[in-house]
This record gives sequence, C-alpha cells and structure tokens, in this order.
Amino acid sequence: MSTKHLSKIYLCKQLVASLLFLTAIATLAVTLGEDFGPIKDPPSTVKNPGVFYANPVLYAVTWILLMLCQEGVRRREGSVDSATLFVFWLLLVLCDIFPFQTLLREALKLGEISDVPRFSLFYISFGLELIALVLSAVPDIPREAEEHVKKNPEAGAAFLSRITFNWFNGMVWKGYKRPLVQEDMWELNEIDSTSYINKRFQNVLQSELAVARVRYQRNLKKKRDGNKDKAQEEAFKAGLSSGLGKGVSQDVLMMCLTNFSFLRLMISFTQDKDSYAWEGYLYAVLLLVVTIFQSLLLQQYFQRCFVLGMKVRTAIMATVYKKALVVSNEARKESTVGETVNLMSADAQRFNDVTNFIHLLWSCPLQIILSIVFLWLELGPSVLAGLAVMVLMAPINGLLATKARQIQIENMKFKDKRLKIMNEILNGIKILKLYAWEPSFQMQVDDIRGEELKVMRKFAYLSSVSTFIFSCAPALVSLATFAVFVGVSKDNALTAEKAFTSISLFNILRFPLAMLPMLIAAMVQTSVSRKRLEKFLAGEDLDSDIVRHDPSFNSAISICDGSFAWEKEAEPMLKNVSLDIKPGQLIAVVGAVGSGKSSLMSALLGEMHSTKGFINIKGSLAFVPQQAWIQNATLRDNILFGSPHEERRFQEVIHACALAPDLELLPGGDLTEIGEKGINLSGGQKQRVSLARAAYSQADIYLLDDPLSAVDSHVGKHLFEKVIGPNGVLKDKTRVLVTHGVSFLPYVDEIVVLVDGVVSEVGSYSSLRANKGAFSEFLDTYAKEKSNDTDSESARCQDTADVELIPEREDTQPDSPLEDAVSFTLKRESSIRRSQRNGRLAHPFLSFFFIQVKFSVYLQYLRAMGWGYSVLVFVVYFIQNIAFIGQNLWLSDWTNDAVDYFNKTYPTWKRDTRVGVFGALGVAQGLFVFLGTLLLANASVNASRILHSRLLNNILRVPMVFFDTTPIGRVVNRFAKDIFTVDEAIPQSFRSWLLCLLGVLGTLFVICLATPFFTIIIIPLALVYYFVQRFYVATSRQLRRLDSVSRSPIYSHFSETVSGLSVIRAYGHQERFLKHNEITIDENLKSVYPWIVSNRWLAIRLEFLGNLVVFFAALLAVISRDSLDSGLVGLSISYALNVTQTLNWLVRMSSELETNIVAVERVSEYSELKNEAQWVTDTRPTEKWPKEGRLRFDNYKVRYRPELDLVLHGITCDIGSTEKIGIVGRTGAGKSSLTNCLFRIIEAAEGRILIDDLDISKIGLHDLRNRITIIPQDPVLFSGTLRMNLDPFDRFSDEEIWRVLELSHLKGYVSGLHEGLQHEVAEGGENLSVGQRQLLCLARALLRKSRILILDEATAAVDLETDNLIQNTIRKEFSQCTVLTIAHRLHSIMDSSRVMVLDAGKIVEFDSPSNLLEKQGHFYDMAKDAGINSEDISAL
Repeated sequence: MSTKHLSKIYLCKQLVASLLFLTAIATLAVTLGEDFGPIKDPPSTVKNPGVFYANPVLYAVTWILLMLCQEGVRRREGSVDSATLFVFWLLLVLCDIFPFQTLLREALKLGEISDVPRFSLFYISFGLELIALVLSAVPDIPREAEEHVKKNPEAGAAFLSRITFNWFNGMVWKGYKRPLVQEDMWELNEIDSTSYINKRFQNVLQSELAVARVRYQRNLKKKRDGNKDKAQEEAFKAGLSSGLGKGVSQDVLMMCLTNFSFLRLMISFTQDKDSYAWEGYLYAVLLLVVTIFQSLLLQQYFQRCFVLGMKVRTAIMATVYKKALVVSNEARKESTVGETVNLMSADAQRFNDVTNFIHLLWSCPLQIILSIVFLWLELGPSVLAGLAVMVLMAPINGLLATKARQIQIENMKFKDKRLKIMNEILNGIKILKLYAWEPSFQMQVDDIRGEELKVMRKFAYLSSVSTFIFSCAPALVSLATFAVFVGVSKDNALTAEKAFTSISLFNILRFPLAMLPMLIAAMVQTSVSRKRLEKFLAGEDLDSDIVRHDPSFNSAISICDGSFAWEKEAEPMLKNVSLDIKPGQLIAVVGAVGSGKSSLMSALLGEMHSTKGFINIKGSLAFVPQQAWIQNATLRDNILFGSPHEERRFQEVIHACALAPDLELLPGGDLTEIGEKGINLSGGQKQRVSLARAAYSQADIYLLDDPLSAVDSHVGKHLFEKVIGPNGVLKDKTRVLVTHGVSFLPYVDEIVVLVDGVVSEVGSYSSLRANKGAFSEFLDTYAKEKSNDTDSESARCQDTADVELIPEREDTQPDSPLEDAVSFTLKRESSIRRSQRNGRLAHPFLSFFFIQVKFSVYLQYLRAMGWGYSVLVFVVYFIQNIAFIGQNLWLSDWTNDAVDYFNKTYPTWKRDTRVGVFGALGVAQGLFVFLGTLLLANASVNASRILHSRLLNNILRVPMVFFDTTPIGRVVNRFAKDIFTVDEAIPQSFRSWLLCLLGVLGTLFVICLATPFFTIIIIPLALVYYFVQRFYVATSRQLRRLDSVSRSPIYSHFSETVSGLSVIRAYGHQERFLKHNEITIDENLKSVYPWIVSNRWLAIRLEFLGNLVVFFAALLAVISRDSLDSGLVGLSISYALNVTQTLNWLVRMSSELETNIVAVERVSEYSELKNEAQWVTDTRPTEKWPKEGRLRFDNYKVRYRPELDLVLHGITCDIGSTEKIGIVGRTGAGKSSLTNCLFRIIEAAEGRILIDDLDISKIGLHDLRNRITIIPQDPVLFSGTLRMNLDPFDRFSDEEIWRVLELSHLKGYVSGLHEGLQHEVAEGGENLSVGQRQLLCLARALLRKSRILILDEATAAVDLETDNLIQNTIRKEFSQCTVLTIAHRLHSIMDSSRVMVLDAGKIVEFDSPSNLLEKQGHFYDMAKDAGINSEDISAL
C-alpha cells in the first residue's frame, strides 16, 4: 500500500503537524526551564501550576495522533481528504480565537508583554493551525486518480466542496454557456452503476426467495402461487429496507425549533430596552449559524434520499428486464409489450418517488410531537383546541384522497384506451387514408377524450376542495388556539413573543400534517405498483428442461412421441410427433396454413409446453423467424449479432444472402444505422439480413421458418442455392426449412408433411410423390410451377438490382412484426444518434430543444385557457394574499394590546373584535383560494380540450410523407407524454408558481414594512438570486431533456427485446442483452444523477440567500430597536424564516413550469403541420361516379418529397372500362407509387390522372378515396369488433356483411365464433392468422364494391391456398370492374388482359401477356426467372 506516492500537500500537512508538535515541546521546555532552570537569581519556591505541564503534553500527544491520522487517510482507498480532520481544525481555530483576543487586549492594556515566550509560541501555533485548516480543505488527489477525477469531479471533491456541492459548478457553468450533450456527462460512481446495484438487489432477492421457499416447504398445504408472490414481496421489502438502512437519514427539521427559541429571545430583546446591544448581535449571528447548519444537513439528507430513490428505480428496471428474458409464453400473453414497458417506466418511477420521502414516515410524527411540546410550553392547555381542529382535518383529507384515487384509476383507464386507439390509428394510418376512414376514428378518440376530461374536471374540483381545507387550516388552528387562550382567563394576554412563536410552530406543523396523507396515498399507489411487479416477477419462467441437450444421441434432432401446447391447460397444437433428423440433413416442413409448421419450430426452440414425450437437440441453434426481427443498430451489428467480426466470413455471408447490392445503395454501407423495427429496409431486405445473421453464427442446427416468402422469386432461388440448398454455405449443417415454395422441394433430403398438427408423412420428394397422400394433394393445389424448369441456369439471378434501398415505404413492410404495435415504447424520442448518422430518418428534431422557451408559448397556453379565466385567477389569488398579510398585521397589532393593557383588565369587546376579525380574515383567505382553484381547474380543462382536439384534428390531416419520415413513437409521444403534461402537470405547476410568487412578494413587503432599511438589501439579494436561478434553470432543463432522450433507448431496447425474445433465446444471447441493458440504463443515470445534484446545488445556494434575509431582518431589528414595536419585529422575522422555503420553491416552480410548458410547444408544433388537400371540396362528383371505371394517366410525374428525385417519370396510358391490368417490375420500379398516386397519397409533380374524364386533383380526397377500393399489401386490422373493422361508419346492414363474409370464405369461421360479428379483434389483429386477416381485407373490398379495384398483392405470409381463394373470388365478383393488380408472383397475372411493365418509374412495355412473351423483352426475362414459359400461358 505504501507505494502510493507522497504528494506535496500530504508532506506539507505532516510538516505543519510536526512543527506544531515542536511548539508543544517548546512550551513544555519553557515551563520546565522556569521551574528547574539553573539560572535562578533568587531560587523561587513557587512552581508553575500543573496545567502548564498538562497542556503542552496533551497537545504533543494530539499532534502525534494527528500525524498518524493523516497517514491513515493517505492509505485509505479513494479518499482525497478527511471530513473529521477538517472539522477538528475548524473547531480548534474557533476555540483559539478567545485566548487570541484575550492575550492581545491584556498586552495592549499593560503596554507590554508579560510572558514573551508563551505569547510568541501561542501566536506561532495559531498561525500553523490556520495553515493546517486551509490545507485540510484542499483535496489531495493521488496521481493515479487524476484521470478518473477529470471524468468524475465528485471523486476529487474535498469535504467543503462536498457539503456545498461546489464540485458541481463545472457542469452548471458549462450548461449555462452552451447546451449540454450526452458526452458532457460525468462518469458514474461505482456504487451508483446499474451492474453494482443489480448485483446487490439480486443477492437480497435470492436469499429472500430461498427463505420463502423453506417457509413454503413447511406450509405445503397453501397454494403455490400465493407463496411466490409472498417471496417476491419479502424480497422487495428486504431489498428496500437494506437500501434504506444504507441511506443515512439525518432529519434535521428539528433544527427549526432552535430557530424559534432565538425568535423569542429576539422579541424579548427588542422589548427590553435595557439589555446590551451585543446580546442582539449575538442572537442575530447565532440565528445565521444555526440556519446555515440546518441547510447543510437538510440538503445532505435530501441528496441521500434521492440517490437512494434512483437506485431503487434502477434495481427494478434491471430486474424487470432480466425477468422478461426468461418469462414463459403464457405469462407473456398476460401482459402486452406496452404493459411490461410500463412496469419499467411508470411503476419503477413510483418506487423512486416514494423512496425519496420514505423517511418522513417516522420524522413527520416526530416533528408533530416536538412542535406540540413546544406549543404547550408557550400557551399551555389551550393548544389542544388548535390540535383538535388539525386532527379533525385529517379524516376529511383522507376521505378526499381515497375518492381522488378512484377518480385517478378511472382516468388512467380512459387514458390507456385513448392511447391504444391512437397507437393503432398511427400504425394503420395508411389504411385509414386509403379507405377514407379518419372521421370514424376521430369520433372514437374524441368520445374517449370527452369522458377523460369529465373525469379530470371531477378530479380538479375535488382537489380544490382539499386545497380549501388545507389553506383554511392554519388560520382556523391559530384562531381556535388564540381564542381559547384569551378566553380561558383574564390574565392571559397575548404577547408578541407568544403569538409569533406559536404561529411559527403551527407553520412547522403544517408541513408534516400535509405530508402524511400524501405519503400514505403515495404508499398506496406504490403498493398497487408492487402488486403489478410481483405479478410479473412471479410469472412462470420458461421451462429450461423441455429440450434436452444430450450429446450421446447420434441424431441432430430427435423428437420422441411429443405433444406440445402453447399453454399448460390448452389442447396440444402438435400431437404425437416423432422425428429423427440426422446431422447435416436438409429437411423441409410443408403443410397448409395453420397446420402447425411454426409451432413445430417453437417446440424445437423450447418455447412450448410439452404434454408428453421429449425433444433432444445436439449442438447449438440458429433461428430465422417468419417475421424478420431487426434490431435498431447498424446493419453489421444485426448480422454479427454479438459474434466477433471476421471480414472474410462476413463478405461470404453478404454475397450468399444477396446483400452486396443493397450495401452499395445504403448511405453508410454495412455501418448504416437501421431504424426501429427495420423501418428503412424493405421486407425482403429484412428477411435476408435475418438469414445472414443465422448464416454468420456458425451454429450446428438451423431452424428456418419460411425465410423465402418475403423475397422475390429469383432472389429466393439465389438464397436457396447459395445458402440453404445442397451447395450453399450451410451445406454441412443440419437445416430444418419451413416453406411454401414448391420448387425447392426436389432438392431437400426429406420432407415432413404436417396436417392439423400431426405428421402425416415423412420421406423424400420422389417417394412422397409416389405415395399419392397428403403431399401430392398439396402439390396438385400448388403445382403451377414446373419443377423441371428450375434448373440452375434460369435461377442464375442475373441481376440483383432489384434490391435497392427503396425510397417508398410501401414495399418496405410487407412483414412488419405486428406484436410491435406497441411502439409507444419509443416513449420518448428515438435515439438522437440515429437521426444524426442516417440521412433517411433525420428530422428537424431537437431543433427547438435548446432555445429558451419562448414567451409566446405561455401566451398560447393562456389563450387556450381563455383570457377571462386567466385574469380572474390572478386577481383572486392576489386578494387572497392581501387577506393573508392583513391577518398577520392584525395579529401584530393585537399583540401590542399586551403592552397597552399591562396590569389592566382586558375589555371583553376588544377581545371579541380581535378574535372575530382574525377569524374572518382567515376564512376569507380559504374562500379565495377555493375560488381561484376552481377557476383554474375549469380553465385548464378548457385548455386541455382545445390543445388535444387541435392536435388530433391536424395529425389525421397530415400527408402520408410525414408518417414515413417520423418514427411513430415520436407522434404517440405527443399524445401520451405531452398531453399528459398539459392535462396534469402544467395546471399544477402553474398554480404553485403563482402562489409562490405572491408569497415571496408578500414576505418582502412585510419585512420592508417592519424595517424600511431592508429595501436597500433587497436589490443585491435579488440580483444574486436572479443569477443563481438563471444558471440553474439552464442546466437543469438540459439535464431533464438529456434524461428523457437517454430514457428512450432503455424502453425501445426493452420492447425490441420482448419482440425478439424467441430469436435471442434461440441463439442463447440473454447475457449479452442483459449487459446492453445495463449500459443503456447507466447512460440514463449519467444525466439523472447530475440532475439530482443540480437541485441540491441550487437549494444550498438559495437557502444561503434566505438565511441572509433572516440575518439582515434580525440585524436591522437590533440596530433600529428603539423605533420598532415588538409585534412588527416578530412578524418580520417569522416571515423571513419562511422566505427560504418559498424562494426555493419559486425557482423550482419556475424551472418546472418552463420544463412543462415545452409540452405545449411540442403539441402546437404538431398542430401546425402542413395538411394534405381538403377532404371535401366544392367540386363534388356525381353520386354514381365512376360509372365506367376508365383510367387515363396523362404525362404523370411524381416525387415523394420536393427535395427528392422523381419516382414516376411521365407516365401516359389509357385503361379501358372493366380491363384487368397486371403491373409488374423489379422492387423499387415504382409499382406501389402508382397506386399511391391514384389515391393521391402523393400529389402529382406534373400531369394528371383522369377517372371517367374527371381530373382527380380537382375533387376532395374523401370523395376520391371512397369511390376506389384497394386491397393493401399488409392486412391491417384495428382493435374493436369484426364488424367495425369491415364497416366503421355503420353504413351496411348485417345481411350485407354476412354476404361478403361468405364470398370471402370467412363465414364458416365467423359464425363459429362465440360473438359472431361482435367478436373482439386484438390489437393489430393478433388473434387472427395472417391468411384470415388478408381475407378480411378482401371482405372490406367486396363491401365497398366500387368500379375500380386495386390489388397490392401480398407477398409475405399468405400461403398458396389463401392466395387461390382470393384470386378466384376477385375473378368472379369483380368481373364488372377495372382491376389493377400489382404482382410479385407472375402466375397471378398471366390471365390479365394487359400487363404493364415498369422500370425505374417509366412504362417500358404494355401489352397482353402472350405478346410480351413473344417480344422477348423485360417481361420475358422475368417470366424466365420465375420458371414460366409460353406453354404455361396456352395452358392457362
């Protein structure tokens, strides 16, 4: 240890101590010399007294001890100074001041120094002590820690700097000069980091669970679940209590009480004109010292509590995340992604808030008891009267609180409902626009919002009643007490000191009495959160032993007579499955929709319950899910997925998965950042990235769940050849491939045919073909492709140019993972990092972040509240403040009666008026507050209504481009977070701010009234105050913003994890994700921690100011005591004592109001976005339009956004009535753009489209969109009834709806449902299969039956069977209509009347299919890739 270097400061300290040791020795020597010295003229018998020996010896011992202490400090790990030593030096110097002046005075009086050696030694040692004091206040940072201290100044802060939070100045200054960014944040202390906190919490959790398990073994009679909850609860309590034990509490509110004894002394001092002046000055100084001491302790206490709160939140977040990784599927079903994210955000926050104030649970009662004791000493038994009033208030408040809670719960219900709908609207906004359904959904949201506002108004009224009671309380209490006090006996005169001391004490009482009910309410809320957390944490874990990993088996995968169900009690989905797969085989799994192919995959991954049998898997797994799961990271990270990067292998995989051309087109190559849910990749690209991830992972066994469905046919061939097939990258591995593609089957080693969850046949292609069983039926349905034609020649993917990055979002999401509908886990803005790096998603984001909130925003909010209301509220509160001051002035006047009627009888009438006026003023205050609060409540509900309806109205009218370039989470956030702020936080902080402001002004007014000199002092204080506040607000606001920006990634990473659980578990990457989660939480803590400190930094400085106000009020009272009456002195000092808190609150409120008002700005930013064209214009088409359904494109050009290139370059064509047109082209050729133009999702740059000779740009959007029908690519359903999904405006009768269900082959399914048409569809249509959703979309089209139908053919997720159903129905039902089909599979359009071939936004060919094949142009090439030749056509 001693290798730690000796710093200069340390050497100086030791030097000073040794010099002091020498002075002590010298002093001893002097004494010894005097007593036993040889040079004695007259040998004196008088020896020096004993103290002259004891003193230097004591000193000498002390200095030796001290040197040892300093050495100890130096050896202590990570310490830079010692608080104890600093305090020791400080006290020493303070105590030495007395002998210092005594010695000086004596010398001056005598004119000579009587004892020179001792005199000089004393002054030398005093100088050395001063030096030591200064040195002990300087931090001694060892060299090896210097780097660390740069990153985390707290580690190098000395004691003084720690208690005044001076080390934080750097951050405040930086934040004042320029906006802070995440890079400016300091490192966390080790003990505040997530991994450390989580480790400790997990230890406690585990030990508690172990204890609980033992207890559970004892009472086995009890049900199992009950116990788990219990254990969890125990663990929680233990986790908290161990934390609380550490969170040192120093509740020093009791220090206030000492202030009041000083207040009494001050008042009696002003009354007693004979007392010495120094007494008054002493009291004033002591008052200052005590208040400063109290401030320092109080801030330390708060700091500790808040940090503890932060740790509790962190522990909960980490635990929830950890649990989410192992939770079983049925437990997952119990809560949506949104709810689990809520556990992390809302419930963890609740715990945080409660922990901040947990110590008040014992300190409140303590304060109450002490205050009562002091009051009793002042006023005797009459205190009980006041107390009775207080006690009576408590149950009323409790009653109101429970009522308020019920209302709150109701409010949350509406809020959740509204957000759920909003979320769906935004996720399916494309569909709403295409069908012109916005008004129906706007109505739904407005209805819910109306209910929500009703509840809010109720809540506001309730809270105004409780405010009334709370503000009347102090007046009533003091009224009762004083009235009883004066009325009990004639001798009781109310003196100034009695009155003001007791009023100050009553004010102290107010705080705990108000806090207790709030605390209890918070505890109740937290217990709700605790139950939710318990329910989640006690959920079933995934059974890890469903799948065995026994290496002794010789097959790679073996299933022995297994039956598997999704839930414990449910009917098994897979029955009696037996499979034996040898290493290195390629197995295809085929079967109709819903036959259990994906379930088989899940069973192999161990995600299902096995009811009997077992699975053994030898080796590691890689899994490609049906819906590709893409992380919000770079493309390279998505493929590497935590494996080390090897360039050669990486390139090989990229080429095999046909990703090379895509990389050239992406802005950053393989380092391009990919948005939430892979938003800037097309469906095919996502699927290929997912496949590349598996290919790169070098696992032993590959489970591929239909990876080829989302890609074009020739890319599919390429992937099969280069990756999956017998000559691919994975040729030596075991592969299980679920597929719909018949053409690949001849190349696989074995085919497993599933029918209704049972393996019906297993064998090679040829043997199954010969069996004429289920497999050959499957083939006959689908054998439109000739297998003989798939020779490698045609599949040689000549050009992979199709895989460019598409500027349009249409093809981008044929397979968006639907469970992700809860993207409001983006909660806050999506990561800034991405918007900087990646051109496509960049957004004018954060632009207003750093501008100081503009005054106009406040005006905007006031305007929304209504000017009348705003002015009234201010006036009413102002009058209330006047009443308050009036009451206190009346009181100070009343106390002067005690002087006037000294030793006389006090007239009864006078007593009655005094009491009466005092009471009346008190009640008036309460009434005005009540009135003000009521007015404010109405006004704020008004504002909320206006702001929300403007926002909603506008968002539904914004052009589609906006939604393509803005992450949905950001928009949802406006409706969730910002509207919540407008509803609840702003009215609250607005009111508090107003009350604080008036309170501070009132206080200053009273002090100036009592001591007019005070006005001079106000100005410098106000200036200092202003600067501190400006510095603080700038930094605090940015820390808050950084906090919210760095919070998003936590939630988005979490929801990403939940949606990709099966992939993460399959690859076995739980640990890596846990680590990543810890890092993201740490990033967030880096801005939360400084924010907590910044509050303390401010509080310390403001309290200092407040303490100065108190000091000056007292000082001036002492100076001008002859001209003052005692009543006013008492008044001004008791007011001054209150000013500290009010000042503190005022800054807090100003900054909170400024932070909150940003929400108004953000909401109005989205209410002023540019709208698309009007829904209905003056030119309205006839009822029957379009009669024929003729289409004409006239030199039509279009671009997505003004700054981008054209997507369609001048398209001109005529489409006759009832023609059937196929539109084909490589990905990105502009097929989907064409449909978008018909619906005017994007407006023309030039040219026009005519439908039945009517220019579509001249009519309203709804008129247009209601008359054409589209069956979109991805079937989007909304939560609500089936009926609402088909006909949201209730325009059709039930008969008509049943008819279309029959035509779309859903009648059987729907009539089999318990509720029929009223069947509830889950969020995103989760409880229907993808095929059924597609059929529902067909039913929608049949219901509208317009003359023009556009079919954006679904590539992914629909098997050939559903596809056939859809094609046949369309041929039959829409024979009288013009049909445009955007084809991805060429087979479906071979019977069209004409085919339009698009390439790069131009029409390159447009003719009948047979003519095009003869021409041997583009179409011929595409047909050849898909394995179609002219014989097929004649066959068709």
